[in-house]
Amino acid sequence: VNVVAILQEFWESKQKQKAVFPSEGTVVYESLSSLGPPFVSYVTLPGGSCFGNFQNCLSRAEARRDAAKVALINSLFNELPCRRITKDFIMESIREAVSSTSGNFKDADDPSTSIGAYHYMLESNIGKTMLEFQELMIIFQLLHWNGSLKALRETKCSRQEVISYYSQYSLDERMRSHMALDWITKEQESPGIISQELQVALRELEEARKAGQELRFYKEKKEILSLALSQIYSDQATSFSQDDQMGLALHGY
Repeated sequence: VNVVAILQEFWESKQKQKAVFPSEGTVVYESLSSLGPPFVSYVTLPGGSCFGNFQNCLSRAEARRDAAKVALINSLFNELPCRRITKDFIMESIREAVSSTSGNFKDADDPSTSIGAYHYMLESNIGKTMLEFQELMIIFQLLHWNGSLKALRETKCSRQEVISYYSQYSLDERMRSHMALDWITKEQESPGIISQELQVALRELEEARKAGQELRFYKEKKEILSLALSQIYSDQATSFSQDDQMGLALHGY
């Protein structure tokens, strides 16, 4: 069975049915550079959901097939009625959230609470599948990890306002660049923090991949932190180059 071709055909058929995500795109594969096995491959679906091979693969082609198999299973599972956000699904999700946080069910009607904000987000996305809803949730997970949500709360923005604002955006290069700049600021305040966070993100990504889980949150963290580090090193290299040029000029070259 050519699972790579089946996965591609599945998403092409959804595109023809106009049942694709707002951020339309193709199925994208990415293989990590490695001199030898085990090889690692990621596959990103339209909408941004990311999966990887969870088996030890002896070739890049095998890793790609294994990643495609995980992505196909999740794509098919996402089509089931139980994966679509309905009134019943929302009530069950709120019950689980209240139980796991020892919260109060009455909080669901108050958008200023965490459970209320979650309820508001689910209600705003009724009719969508969980993979579609997850695209929005990833943005808020990253904003929480990045410290942006805390900063917004300090400016007296309500959760409802924040949700309404960021619900209009998709996770793109511009948003990643803004988050990378935030981490560069953190690095100036606490040298070494980016490297520490990157090690955590890489470990989380590896553990989630081997468990066959959805990977986008961990992969986005890695990309944002790597972008911040590359920018810092680029600035340092430019600074050193300018110093060298000044030194040569002063010595009469």
